[in-house]
Amino acid sequence: MSSPDYKMKHEDIVFSSSSDELTASESNKHSFKDFVYSFKIDKDLEVGYEDITTPDDLLKDYQVKLIALATCIGGGLFVSSAAAISSAGAGGTLVGYSIVAGLMFLIVQSLGELTSTYPVKGNFLVYNSRFLDESWAFAMNWNYCLQWIVAIPISLVSASLTIQYWTDKVNPAAWVAILWVVLVGISIFGVKGYGYSESLFSLIKVIAIIMFVIAAIVLTAGGGKQGYIGGANWHPPFVNGLPGCCNTLVNAAYSFSGTELTAIAAAETANPRKALRKAMKQIFWRILVFYMLAITMVCFLVRYDDPSLLGNSKWPVSPFVIGLSNGGIKALPDIINAAILVALLSAANASVFATYKPLVALAEAGHGPKFLGYVDRKGRPMYSILIAVGFGLIGLAGASDGGSEMLLWMLAISGLSAILLWGSVSLAHIRVHRAYKVQGIDTENVPFRAVGGIWGAYCAFLVSFLILVAQFYIALYPIGGERLSASNFFKAYLAVPIVVVFYAGHKIWTRNWSLYIRAKDMDVTTGRSMMDLEVIKQEIADDKELLARKPLWYKFFNFWC
Repeated sequence: MSSPDYKMKHEDIVFSSSSDELTASESNKHSFKDFVYSFKIDKDLEVGYEDITTPDDLLKDYQVKLIALATCIGGGLFVSSAAAISSAGAGGTLVGYSIVAGLMFLIVQSLGELTSTYPVKGNFLVYNSRFLDESWAFAMNWNYCLQWIVAIPISLVSASLTIQYWTDKVNPAAWVAILWVVLVGISIFGVKGYGYSESLFSLIKVIAIIMFVIAAIVLTAGGGKQGYIGGANWHPPFVNGLPGCCNTLVNAAYSFSGTELTAIAAAETANPRKALRKAMKQIFWRILVFYMLAITMVCFLVRYDDPSLLGNSKWPVSPFVIGLSNGGIKALPDIINAAILVALLSAANASVFATYKPLVALAEAGHGPKFLGYVDRKGRPMYSILIAVGFGLIGLAGASDGGSEMLLWMLAISGLSAILLWGSVSLAHIRVHRAYKVQGIDTENVPFRAVGGIWGAYCAFLVSFLILVAQFYIALYPIGGERLSASNFFKAYLAVPIVVVFYAGHKIWTRNWSLYIRAKDMDVTTGRSMMDLEVIKQEIADDKELLARKPLWYKFFNFWC
């Protein structure tokens, strides 16, 4: 939210007039002039990361809860999961998604402990420069922006492919252009529109997934025209063996990306201990129901060699829609496809807002050009917003014959970017605890303790590293593609060379040849949240006493949710 100083400096640009002085027509003209004039860039105004107005600052409570529940569920789950099924089969897909689901749970635990102990408003990237290395922080800052900015054209291309289910007579570029205009409108016309639209979109996604799961159970049990399906589509369970499983990991990472933002939001509350405990339960159910249960039921309904899957088709259809269509259910496939289209537009919209604030952070940290931090007279970083929205135009390439091929390129970039980021979070958590040990600092006094503790962080870092190794192998020896091909390698592994270039470039530019911040030199005391252990013990006792007076249904719900 804009700071008070900012508002005071710009009181002179606020136009107001009484109804006695202006006619309705003149007032409307004046309002339109104010609206246009508000986009004027003020280069003299210096703002920081926390001064930028974002949706989280102005949303209502129910909107925050709905958006946190499902806002980042989009193309990864609904569309590109088809590529995992076609390359790995049902068993391989479930194994790959399970690995990444476990990794995601450990990552949010580490983030919860870090952000509650060292509070920052959303910009958790600062932990890289504070606990690891400045050059690595530079690379990760740009990597994070890349992860989200690439998600914008991915969502638009996926949306154009989704529409092909209804008609292939219209050039997909036309759909990309139409959706891009809608995206621009939402981005320009403010946080209120974002709040109402995104909370509605999230509700639609939740209802759609529940409807699909129920319908999938019925079809699997024999309620469709195919009769009893059971585990027929699980044979063979592992297509292409171990390489097939490895091929699903980056795709799954893209599907889960954004889940970590819920933990960050909870850690910024007045009582992070309680908020994070509640958030971790919500994340657990989100992973279990919205991802694992949904992808499991898709695997029951769709065979790996279905000709409509991404990887098998020029214009692929969502596996969610394929499964329902194959079952002979009328109308529901169209409803689910429409919900998926909404989900993809929602994901593109969320990606715009997730992109522009890190761009401002780049300018503030000196890791990017200063103009990224310039704001207009309403406090909006218009250059950063325009860059984010403008990047969506790359989605027009989806009109080409290689539309689905381009989607796979961008998926690899975004998915690998997420893996690199998660590995970096785990490493920061490990290094902080190492500094505690070296400097003799108590490790018990933290607002929230990660499940698994430091060993969970080690496990997450190891899994992230192994995923990078697995993807490197897939890049060299792709399934069904030319081996040791430069084109295939960069299609699958482009994000890593990009990070290496940023890291090495910053080292050379700054002549900072130190590889990491030593544990004895690390600043782990500034800004650290300290808790009164006696107060916490009393708070826990009070909570138990209050819970004991509640009815059984409330205790059950509180335990699980």
